[in-house]
Amino acid sequence: MFKPCPTPALRLASLVLGVALACQLGGCASEPKNVDDGKSIAKLYEEAREEASNGANDRAIKLYERIEGRAAGTLLSQQAQLEQAYLLYKHQEKARALAVVERFLKLHPTSPAGDYAYYLQGLINFNDDLGIFGNLAKQDLSERDQQASRDAYQSFKQLVDRFPESKYAPDAKVRMKYIVNALASSEVHVARYYYMRGAYLAAANRAQQALQDFRGVPAAEEALFLMAASYDKLGLVPLRDDAQRVLKTNYPRSQWIGRDYDEKARWWRLW
Repeated sequence: MFKPCPTPALRLASLVLGVALACQLGGCASEPKNVDDGKSIAKLYEEAREEASNGANDRAIKLYERIEGRAAGTLLSQQAQLEQAYLLYKHQEKARALAVVERFLKLHPTSPAGDYAYYLQGLINFNDDLGIFGNLAKQDLSERDQQASRDAYQSFKQLVDRFPESKYAPDAKVRMKYIVNALASSEVHVARYYYMRGAYLAAANRAQQALQDFRGVPAAEEALFLMAASYDKLGLVPLRDDAQRVLKTNYPRSQWIGRDYDEKARWWRLW
């Protein structure tokens, strides 16, 4: 569904490699040396990239950590931070990866790689199997914490708002739309969960909240049906008829129109 995350070979990369090459060939007078092995920062950076390309992520991450500390305040340190975060993300170490990205954004708010940092932050929190593997595992979406998806949305929004011309912006917009639809579906699933257990007032309120929070999403159709079904169970005929009217007006060919509420609930249980 989505493009794979690119490696952090950003606008910094050409500058970083130029600095590293210059230091390697001509030497940098102010460059600190590692007393343990005498390697220059440039050589450590080259070694880290080589380890990463060979799949030795643990080794590469440790090297990037050393570079970040020793080259603080330089472009090389920024690049090391981003590559470290990316490898942690690939290694499924979400908390550590987020910590590195957040530190990068705090220390380098005007970095030319800020767009990638927000993009990577969003990807770390992004969960593109929402609603798929959860069903296979029989996990109720109402029991799943959606905060990570909301955090991902905010990161992508920061990227789009602050760097509208970024090459990562189009993909971020697609992911934002997906997150909104997924969150809306999750809210409607909770409403359905309440309905199936006879908590009709809670079901109606949750469906109504989903309609208010998420406009123009596919899940709105079922939310209207759930409102009508719940109001019918509560004997609130005017509210039921109003929900049905809105459903028919906005979705004249809806599969939910004219369905028996209890019959549909039985179908939900089988599904």
